[in-house]
Amino acid sequence: MDASKAPPTPAPYRGRFAPSPTGPLHLGSLATALGSWLDARAHGGTWLVRIEDVDTPRSILGMDQLILQQLQACGLEWDEEVVWQSQRAHLYQRALDELIAKEQIYACQCSRKQIEEALWQQGATPKPHEELIYPGTCRERGLALEHRAVRIRIAKPCPIAFWDRRLGEQHQDLSEAVGDFVLRRADGLFTYQLAVVVDDEMQGITHIVRGADLLSNTARQIYLQDSLGFRRPRYLHLPLVVNESGEKLSKQTQAAAIETYSKEIILATLNNAANHLGIYQIIGSEGSVSIERWLMCALRAWKEVYINHLRC
Repeated sequence: MDASKAPPTPAPYRGRFAPSPTGPLHLGSLATALGSWLDARAHGGTWLVRIEDVDTPRSILGMDQLILQQLQACGLEWDEEVVWQSQRAHLYQRALDELIAKEQIYACQCSRKQIEEALWQQGATPKPHEELIYPGTCRERGLALEHRAVRIRIAKPCPIAFWDRRLGEQHQDLSEAVGDFVLRRADGLFTYQLAVVVDDEMQGITHIVRGADLLSNTARQIYLQDSLGFRRPRYLHLPLVVNESGEKLSKQTQAAAIETYSKEIILATLNNAANHLGIYQIIGSEGSVSIERWLMCALRAWKEVYINHLRC
């Protein structure tokens, strides 16, 4: 075979867990951490931890250190230094400047109420607390960027397709589902969508393993990756842990923090998280083995369910 036509060598696996320091780990976030750790180890790869504190007003002092302590207590050790998004604003601004130079960015002064009113006038019926599809009110106004939200222009139509390792082929038309979305808020803080894309590229992330609640964000992030010339990671969106009412466990639903005061409690919690991920009957979940041994047993179960069965 002509060497110039040989397929490129896949990049070594690099995964990450990226919690927000707005509360301690609960069962749902632990399941995500466990899944991403197991997937990295199953591929012989590198696992990183990144603190997503770009929304600084929501961050709770000291919560980042508590999360790191919880991860370590559960045996989920990371391979490189932890990074904090609050220390990386210069990287996000550099990416934003590139999009500005490409004339893909514009300023927006619309409040949520104004957006809702515009949608009502167009015949839409937005529901309370749901994400609003931006109607493009400020698109051609040419407003100055300072002290205003900054949005990226989305083509119409804008179909995005990607493959999820668990859920299969996914499709979303960004122009219909989202519209032009915000990259920097009026208060100057960068949004999750831009920060996560820049961080994944800068850290060389090849595989993203996260909860299914973030599935709807993926098309936006792929659009940004393509706009900035970044690589596309592979995606695996995990089943969500829900409460008795069917709501996703979260800080908003008063999910209880995981306890790490004994090996028996940690093993029981890890086993519960594993069951939610679809891996069962792990040896020693009753506390008769070490946490390290339990993780090795969980790794074999993960390979069977998420590697061999899915063939990825």
